[in-house]
Amino acid sequence: MEYKEFKEILKKNNLTIKRFSELANISYATCNNWSNKGSVSSWVNSWLTLYVENKNLKNDKIDDEEYQELLQLRKSFQVLMGKGKVI
Repeated sequence: MEYKEFKEILKKNNLTIKRFSELANISYATCNNWSNKGSVSSWVNSWLTLYVENKNLKNDKIDDEEYQELLQLRKSFQVLMGKGKVI
């Protein structure tokens, strides 16, 4: 991924380079060095894709009925896994 595209994705998702480096657990200097290179490490694209997808999921709203269905599925899964208790 080109560094320019990386910066655009960060901006679109309200992330600074400093915050990205904290979330990705890499040094800030490493991220800044990518600008000199013109591209970012190969893993960054998939990391950002997953971050954006997760962010979008967290922002999705579900109604009470859907929430109750999810709770029931969770309980059923726990019973199937032999735990029998809600965590």
